[in-house]
Amino acid sequence: MCGQSNCCSGGTTLIFACSGAADVGAVADQAARKMTKEGVGKMFCLAGIGGRISGIMKTTEAASKILAIDGCELDCVKNCLQQTGFTEFVHFRVTDLGMQKGKTTVDDENIAKVTYKAKKLMTEKQNPQ
Repeated sequence: MCGQSNCCSGGTTLIFACSGAADVGAVADQAARKMTKEGVGKMFCLAGIGGRISGIMKTTEAASKILAIDGCELDCVKNCLQQTGFTEFVHFRVTDLGMQKGKTTVDDENIAKVTYKAKKLMTEKQNPQ
């Protein structure tokens, strides 16, 4: 028994997002929450990865897909995952969509842009051409 309802049958999609103090971090965070509500995946605890919390690490190891959404070029999400041994994940930055740190409104439009891009990247990763 694996302890998760669906990890034995392919795992889950976990979403790790920047939730930093900057506006682009807030957009990343809200997009991850939106995708969770939509059933795209499950937002998961990046602080638990950084703290190497046993249960969080095991659940992440069992995931079938991992999405990492960084707010800016500091790549805190990507670095946390890599420093704890996770290398297989889809990654992108909110700032790569033209949003600027310190100048981005946290609104439905920007959250939708990030959500759309994340879904597209995950689909492309599943079905490489």
